[in-house]
Amino acid sequence: MRHDEYLRHDASALAERVRRGEVSPPELLALARAQAERVQPLLNFITRPLPELAQAQLARAPAGALAGVPFVVKDSVADVAGVPTSYGSRAFERVVPTLHAAVLRRLLDAGAVVFAKTNLPELGLKGVTDSRLFGPVSNPWDPARNAGGSSGGSAAAVAAGVVPMAGGNDGGGSLRIPAAACGLFALKPSRGRISNGPGLGEVWFGACSEGVISRSVRDSALALDVLCGAEPGDPFVAAAPAEPFVAALNRPLPRLRVAFSTASPLGTPVDSQAVAAVVAAARRLEALGHRVEEKAPAIDGAAVASCYLALYAAQIPAVIAWARSQGAVDTDFEPLTRVMAAYGRGFGAGALTLSLGQWNVFARTLAAFFGQHDVWLTPTLAQPALLHGALDPKPAEAWASSMLIATGLLGPLARLGLLGATVERLFIQNLAPYPFTQLANLAGVPAMNLPLHWTPEGLPLGVQAVGRIGDEATLLQLAAELEADSPWFDRLAPIARGAG
Repeated sequence: MRHDEYLRHDASALAERVRRGEVSPPELLALARAQAERVQPLLNFITRPLPELAQAQLARAPAGALAGVPFVVKDSVADVAGVPTSYGSRAFERVVPTLHAAVLRRLLDAGAVVFAKTNLPELGLKGVTDSRLFGPVSNPWDPARNAGGSSGGSAAAVAAGVVPMAGGNDGGGSLRIPAAACGLFALKPSRGRISNGPGLGEVWFGACSEGVISRSVRDSALALDVLCGAEPGDPFVAAAPAEPFVAALNRPLPRLRVAFSTASPLGTPVDSQAVAAVVAAARRLEALGHRVEEKAPAIDGAAVASCYLALYAAQIPAVIAWARSQGAVDTDFEPLTRVMAAYGRGFGAGALTLSLGQWNVFARTLAAFFGQHDVWLTPTLAQPALLHGALDPKPAEAWASSMLIATGLLGPLARLGLLGATVERLFIQNLAPYPFTQLANLAGVPAMNLPLHWTPEGLPLGVQAVGRIGDEATLLQLAAELEADSPWFDRLAPIARGAG
């Protein structure tokens, strides 16, 4: 098989050809590795090759739903036994898990050949992938731009034609944001649909879900069938689907009640192309017979952002404290992470409890909204993929942070409550390019990016579709209908085909 032929197949088709004996897993892995070696110097999406894991899988003569399909996983949560899980941070380079994560084990059992880990921002905290440890990931559509975050390495691997599908996770848009930036499909499942075990119970109080980024809807449905289900002791367990997600794609989709909105919930600017993407998608759905109206749930976007900041305030100091117990030191963490940790240490337990309680308000409000609508469309990104460095602190901010850290004043100022306004301003500034994605995480509902729009400059811009909790099937059916109406599978970044 040549690489151009490899690109014409999704993971489902590759696995079928392996099962029929028309192509071998070693042949597919060689194609993936050759493309990875070609584009890695430009894109920087791999953090750690996994040759031993891949070789062990090939020795098993992989069979199953993903038989022989080359695959990469994000360097967080998806633990590989005996290999550090870096989370994009120097602090975790010495922490080596002893067990495979459930998601990795299920991929291997399904026959996937996992051969590398992919890049992410430190602790997965940003919508761009640019860790100090590994450096930035470039966007295959325009290497001057970032691939998005936090699953940016996985998105770049798929968009560059290295693999047809890659693993990631989503705690505030981390599958949907890079998928939108790179012209790919991604579904964030409902809370409890896929286990984070055994090394972890919940991630970010249940806001974070495992999943994949893919080129085809059926691949994401297949991956969800492979990955879904609980592990013993999981804190959240979604009800089992009525049928396999792949089978749901074969059922006729009833005409849906579709709502759409384009205004940023933060009141921040939304690019005209992001608006146009949603409006065009709404018109397509109306032409397909769905009932469409412009409407949004009555949820305070500023409150969502405040709760999301509270999540960071609670999680980052705890992660740093745990890393210290494993031998890490403060300087292993990036300055922005340390500033956020100082802010978080001054965040009270009462304030956190009130914030977590607000998640229920969001979930109940969305549930009422979905009593009248089946799907809600918004932009995924408020603007095309960002240029590298667009979210870096201004020189004065960087100097002030470094001085506060160097002089030891960061902690006292945080304890006096004098960091709050600065941190909140920086947080909103960093959310402004993607203010639409966090609500689904806090409410626990499924949401997906649909790669339906490209700007006149040729940059991808996605459309987000949000659905009822536990109802990934309807979202996947809708995505498949749109995929058939407006195909995107063959719309690849030039670098995938060897150009650029």
